[in-house]
Amino acid sequence: MIGEQLKLRQQVVATATVYFKRFYARNSLKCIDPLLLAPTTVFLASKVEEFGVISNSRLISTMGNVIKNKFSYAYSQEFPYRTNHILECEFYLLEHLDCCLIVYQPYRPLLTLIQDVGPDDQLLMLAWRIINDSLRTDVCLLYPPYQIAIGCLQIACVILQKDLKSWFAELNADMEKIQEIARYIINLYELWKKYDEKNEMPAILAKMPKPKAAPQR
Repeated sequence: MIGEQLKLRQQVVATATVYFKRFYARNSLKCIDPLLLAPTTVFLASKVEEFGVISNSRLISTMGNVIKNKFSYAYSQEFPYRTNHILECEFYLLEHLDCCLIVYQPYRPLLTLIQDVGPDDQLLMLAWRIINDSLRTDVCLLYPPYQIAIGCLQIACVILQKDLKSWFAELNADMEKIQEIARYIINLYELWKKYDEKNEMPAILAKMPKPKAAPQR
């Protein structure tokens, strides 16, 4: 949502998402308010992916607009953090990532796979969107990018009813791992069918640390 408002490249959004997940894979939600970590990961990823530095004022105003316009059902107050909070959080994030900032994403392997299959824009676009959806699961922490690309391509083939079984059979890949990835993503889609975000998120967020009011400048 932040990336969409800031018109960021998908690579930046994906890298920020991986940073976010890596941090909370090793730290409690009590460690840093996710409402602060989210824009911090975007701020850092935009530099690592050479998108260009996002101005702090623009980032903060965008967060305020997103909360007000998209998540007012969950947050009754305005975005409470300022530039100094994001800069401090960035150093903390860098420390916990051990400065391992290069993230390899499944998009490039997907392009290579599509070239091998044969030009198919419809298949490429759907598999690309499935990779985007996969970022809402933990597959980016558990499997290498090329396996995720194959898993997403396989799901896209099923949806579009494209028979590429012989092509998949010739791949030098662990198909058990590919099936695990596909199950993760399919389970996500099944969850979405019955998940009511507006009714369920407030209760979940109520269990998280409340953001402290930003000091007046």
